[in-house]
Amino acid sequence: MMRRMTRYAPFAAMALAAATLVASPTMAEIPVGKAAPAFTARGAMAGKPVTVDLKAALRNGPVVLYFFPAAFTPGCNVEAHTFAQNIAKFKAAGATVIGMTAGNTDQLAKFSSEKCAGKFTVAAASPALLNKYDVSLKGKDGATTGYSSRTTYVIGQDGKVASVYSDMNPAEHVKNSLAAVHRLTGR
Repeated sequence: MMRRMTRYAPFAAMALAAATLVASPTMAEIPVGKAAPAFTARGAMAGKPVTVDLKAALRNGPVVLYFFPAAFTPGCNVEAHTFAQNIAKFKAAGATVIGMTAGNTDQLAKFSSEKCAGKFTVAAASPALLNKYDVSLKGKDGATTGYSSRTTYVIGQDGKVASVYSDMNPAEHVKNSLAAVHRLTGR
């Protein structure tokens, strides 16, 4: 049994390395303390079309702006569900959550109802917006894929980036962004 596992170990390592090379974030996010680019975008909340305006959202308090690769993909489903489960904590701390994606944007209304449980807005990120936030996912050849990396920004009410977390694994985004909001607001 051990010999068989050892025989396949190099193949597993190569598969993991190939997956990492196929799509990787740019890792050049907007630094903490810099102004977050203002934007308006079309999106959905609880299945209904809405317009997302960052400046308007910031009037109500900090904004958690999380970019995700594509609606209805496993990691993005988990991340949206986890944000939805924790939305009361974000609201209690004074923050608004907005999800952004360039992938499967034609499905955002359904995604906002099903995976976001109608609790927060998701919107379509244009290629220009992906570039402004430095979240374009790159392929192994370095070309943009048309998708966004999994990157979460916490933007203070002053419009400046207070926290940024980028990791293709969705597991820590909610926890990290909620902690950043608590540090920012003291609530």
